[in-house]
Amino acid sequence: MFKFTSTEKAPAAIGPYSQAISANGMLFASGQVSIDPATGALKGTTVAEQAEQSCLNVKAILEANGLTFDDVIKTTCFLADIADFGAFNEVYGKYFTSKPARSCVAVKDIPKGALCEIEIIAITK
Repeated sequence: MFKFTSTEKAPAAIGPYSQAISANGMLFASGQVSIDPATGALKGTTVAEQAEQSCLNVKAILEANGLTFDDVIKTTCFLADIADFGAFNEVYGKYFTSKPARSCVAVKDIPKGALCEIEIIAITK
């Protein structure tokens, strides 16, 4: 059985998908860009500012499921420009201190014109 996550503390889905789904002891969260859930608009103009909001959105989804960043076992990170890798890592490292497995790639475009996006898989308690 699936459990769907729906929290107002993270941005609502901008398409036909869920913020996250739990199944078989795992949480699969959709990618989080820097949308401010209060305004529905991107927050920040630099990759560091946007990464900060993306991490806060991931945190809200984790908290809605009674989890923390320490429960994350895998992330997939998308950058609009690989030259932003260092600045992105600075922010990412403040939140993902348990160092989950990670892929980080540059892509042509990210929804809403965002500079970064973070997707997670976590173990549920």
